[in-house]
Amino acid sequence: MSQKDSMTYKDAGVDIDAGNRFVQMIKPLVKATSRPEVLGDLGGFGGLFSFNSAKYKQPALVSSTDGVGTKLKIAFMMDKHDTVGIDLVAMCVNDVIVQGAEPLFFLDYLATGKLSPEKAVEIVRGISEGCVQAGCALVGGETAEMPGMYSEGEYDLAGFTVGVVDRDNIIDGSTSTVGDKIIGLASTGLHSNGYSLARKILFERMGLKIDSAVSGLERSIGEELLTPTRIYVKSLLNLLKHFPIKGMAHITGGGLVENVPRVLPHNCRAIFHKESWPKLPIFELLREGGNIPELEMYRTFNYGIGMILIVPAVEVDDVMSRLTGLNEQPYLIGEIVKCSEGGEQVELV
Repeated sequence: MSQKDSMTYKDAGVDIDAGNRFVQMIKPLVKATSRPEVLGDLGGFGGLFSFNSAKYKQPALVSSTDGVGTKLKIAFMMDKHDTVGIDLVAMCVNDVIVQGAEPLFFLDYLATGKLSPEKAVEIVRGISEGCVQAGCALVGGETAEMPGMYSEGEYDLAGFTVGVVDRDNIIDGSTSTVGDKIIGLASTGLHSNGYSLARKILFERMGLKIDSAVSGLERSIGEELLTPTRIYVKSLLNLLKHFPIKGMAHITGGGLVENVPRVLPHNCRAIFHKESWPKLPIFELLREGGNIPELEMYRTFNYGIGMILIVPAVEVDDVMSRLTGLNEQPYLIGEIVKCSEGGEQVELV
């Protein structure tokens, strides 16, 4: 083969040097998330974490994986990439905390057609911030450059976390009983669910633009939709040290209607009082713009509640007070009643 016919990986669209430069650029961001248990630096074949099992009687590991979904389309439209990493972390760590587990470490997977180190650094900046908010260490990840797999300028994200809880302290909702109360913690907006419907309503049916200003919203549509998912981990870890929390549910896809039954005994039903918490303007804009039926709103979106807690009635006031002190916005939104055989486990009144 002649010299002019020789090819390199870069000729095929994969720039190894750009990948190496990116790793060097993110090292300070990764270091900012470190915990004492982390061993070694970024760049190994696997992330090393020295788990101190002596702290637990019977440690149980809890894992979760998730992505950001079509919320990424908003980031592409805005060309703003420093917050979707927070969403990525949130969707994973909020899932493990509901079982009483402290998130220990996190890994990410970033896939793109052509790597832009500068854009990728912004993505990891958000992941790092999410890990700081959750108190977990970013111990590694993978950046895959795959020409032809993604449209120009687009990428996908996946995240993975592992947490730990003493086996005797696992929270699964099984101790919930008739008379318990349900506290809801305010969401910051859509979080990371329902964006396929939201985009169809806002940009196709209503004809809005990403920078459109809408009455009732303090920010543009794009800025509102990119609001990061709230990470509840540190507040809930604090709460678990002092109060008997019987059940928790992260309100994601499926909303209150489908997520809450996952933590209810078969003989219990959750009654939610629809007027007991405020609905953010973005939800009302979507409901009116799409003429969305009420049940669909509660199934597709979190509708203003990102996390629910099931607590004994005698603890409600103290739990609400503690949550307020932890800068959460708690609302008493429902109670647990007896469920008839084969009956619906969620009722909206």
